[in-house]
Amino acid sequence: MVPTMIPCISIGIILCMVSVGVVAGSPKHDHLFPLFEEDEILHTTMFDRDFLLKNQSSSPSDWWIGASEEIRKIAMRTDIVEWMKLVRRRIHMNPELAFEEEETSRLVREELEGMHIDYRFPVAMTGIRAILGTGKPPFVALRADMDALPIQEAVEWEFKSNNPGKMHACGHDAHVAILLGAARILKAREEHLKGTVVLLFQPAEEAGNGAKRMITEGALENVEAIFGVHVSHFLPAGVIGSRPGAMLAGCGFFKVTIVTMADHGNVLLATSAAVISLQGIVSRESDPLDSQVVSVTFFESDLDDTPNHAEFGGTIRAFSRDNFQRLFNRIEEIVVGQSKVYGCTATTDFQIFGNSKDAIYPPLLNNIKMYQHIKRTAEDLLGESNFQVVEPLMGAEDFSFYTEIVPASFFYVGIRNETLGSVHSGHSPNFMIDEEAIPIGAAVYASIAERYLQDPCI
Repeated sequence: MVPTMIPCISIGIILCMVSVGVVAGSPKHDHLFPLFEEDEILHTTMFDRDFLLKNQSSSPSDWWIGASEEIRKIAMRTDIVEWMKLVRRRIHMNPELAFEEEETSRLVREELEGMHIDYRFPVAMTGIRAILGTGKPPFVALRADMDALPIQEAVEWEFKSNNPGKMHACGHDAHVAILLGAARILKAREEHLKGTVVLLFQPAEEAGNGAKRMITEGALENVEAIFGVHVSHFLPAGVIGSRPGAMLAGCGFFKVTIVTMADHGNVLLATSAAVISLQGIVSRESDPLDSQVVSVTFFESDLDDTPNHAEFGGTIRAFSRDNFQRLFNRIEEIVVGQSKVYGCTATTDFQIFGNSKDAIYPPLLNNIKMYQHIKRTAEDLLGESNFQVVEPLMGAEDFSFYTEIVPASFFYVGIRNETLGSVHSGHSPNFMIDEEAIPIGAAVYASIAERYLQDPCI
């Protein structure tokens, strides 16, 4: 996920860091189900069967109660929980950047082969498209991103990154473990699937628009709905969060080049005037209840007393395509106009920022019916108290490309645990997760897919 605030295309975030010690092992969680034997699982707080029976206004069917119990049993089997954690740790120790996920992709393919799940590879260089179920309609997709970040890990623990300057600092290692866990659950219940589940293991979410390339290479073939997951330090470990409509902002980058037209031109004055004027787009021209961002994050110029060339640029965020386009237009109008005042010319580039081409993510908008499906499934599976309607964030995610093709919805799995030190936001070198949330995410993911196939009209 692209963070809310970034200094340039190289990933970063302005944070107030608090050092928290890492405690070995996992403490008991009052709000999470522990690793009980299968016959004990139904008595845990999070998976409370009585909850499923008491609320007649939204009571699930007898079929779904039985399916939920089976999914819980599989997800919380000790051997499967430990396997999911091991998968996550293996990936965490060997982080790979965008379109370089060779070993991660190989690990995923080996696990799929071990489960006798068919797949197509390569898709988008290192990506994988796997299927299970009937092979016939309806088709529903689940997605996990695989790439890491160019960050040096600061967390000291047994499974720390072995690759200097690279780290799974956004939880994509957990996303892969969650999706593989969901695959194992669904494979165990394959005879109950009333259609086909497509599993997408995607490269290059952080940089390179891996989702867009997956789509181009057929990832959504026959798919009529897709769901995505992301871990979140904003939510307590094991709590599910989502919202209808706008969930994450669209993210774009711009670069402005200003040069003198004649001897009397002044690049520094032109650049200064342009940057100052850009600050008024959001503060003076935008609806204060409709969040938008125009942020200048770098400036470069010659060292001469009277330079004839300068560049600056930054990031744009908005929750609608209309606002996105308006911001693009106003940036160009302002920098061209201000440059002309000071005897200069200006060009704007919204497609190339540094060395990253096509670096624009649309807003992530959750389809209301798909959101309601996530909410209903999570509440029936975990209890109403373990689902939260979250606020929209200015961060960005390339899952948004899928949402423009088919009905889609995105949700969070909480990983916050102060005792473990799992409190830092994504893209922090201190980022870590509470691994007890992984089987919860897998159970929810599998339930979303199986239940959708029972009633694709929702």
